[in-house]
Amino acid sequence: MKKITLLFVAFCIVSIGSSRAETTSDEAFLDTTYKSLQDVILPHAQWKRSEVASVPKIGGFVVGTYKYDSRSSEHGGDGFGLRHARLYVDGTIMRDFKYRLQLEFAGSPHIKDAFVAWSHWKELEVKVGEFKRCFTFENPMNPWDVGTGDYSQLTRKFAGYGDRVGEASTGGRDLGLQVQGDAFSSPRDGHTQLHYALGVYNGQGINTRDKNRHKDFIGNLQWSPVRDLWIGAFGWLGNWVSPDDVTVDRNRYGFGVKYESRENNWSARAEYVRSIGHKASDYEPGSGSQSFRWTGGNKADAWYMTVGIPVWRWVKIYAKYDAYREYATWNSMHTIYSLSTNLQPHKNLMLQVQYNLHQEGTTTDNCYHQLWAQAYFRF
Repeated sequence: MKKITLLFVAFCIVSIGSSRAETTSDEAFLDTTYKSLQDVILPHAQWKRSEVASVPKIGGFVVGTYKYDSRSSEHGGDGFGLRHARLYVDGTIMRDFKYRLQLEFAGSPHIKDAFVAWSHWKELEVKVGEFKRCFTFENPMNPWDVGTGDYSQLTRKFAGYGDRVGEASTGGRDLGLQVQGDAFSSPRDGHTQLHYALGVYNGQGINTRDKNRHKDFIGNLQWSPVRDLWIGAFGWLGNWVSPDDVTVDRNRYGFGVKYESRENNWSARAEYVRSIGHKASDYEPGSGSQSFRWTGGNKADAWYMTVGIPVWRWVKIYAKYDAYREYATWNSMHTIYSLSTNLQPHKNLMLQVQYNLHQEGTTTDNCYHQLWAQAYFRF
């Protein structure tokens, strides 16, 4: 009854304000209404109307590509393409709640991000919905900031861009709940020294329901001993269910370092990840029975190193060494050597030309070349 009485009083206040609206501007009337409701419902809060909900921010980016591949079997795929066409809306509600909705229109339109995050304290933020998994340094990065024309094999195979287990590309995202935060400030320059994240996810990727009762647990811990340098450790415990109802383990760990200078624009990253768990395609029927057998190993690993060197105020060159071992053996190794030139004449426009040398296995007999040209535009 007490709540009903308070709401009735609030309604009366709004009604009285409405009767006086003829002599006041719409802006003044809205301010009076919010203040009246605030006094009744939350008398100790001091809100402004603009803090109840921010004006939604609308933005996006487009990435167009041209690709050439020296393999004769790939020549039919050479040419122009649209890699990304994204549109997002984000903002805040009641000061402490952030939200984002991001859509992808390249290919089949679908939702990429859809989440709400409570962030009253920087040391503790709670996020729920669909968003990027907190695994590796590279996965949470926007394609604009990666430096080279694509994510590393480590990120693509072990974070959800065509995952090793057989999962189709999810953009490194999943449905779940995540707790994260930043803590401890350096007494010398005030930079944040510790970042952590811990999430529980369905394990099936974006825009799909879970297929079993098991959940994936992913966490990371990052330490910054000096400004702009981060050292991180990452862990993943979970599984994945294929469309054919084959369940495979997805247990992974990794570590890495990242340096992004805010003063001279130098960049460097290096990461290593090891995965334990079979691919779903390795799980095949045994002959003459209902039993199943594994046809491949259950271990894989990957690592990469990339360096970004500024050569002019809007020109930066990246060099990258990228290795992935399908079964953690040297014979199953795929290595990519990349050199990329990024031209950014405007803060919202970047042009990129990249050369890739691929080597599969341990010999130079199975090598091929790629040339990529990409244009990034954001608004």
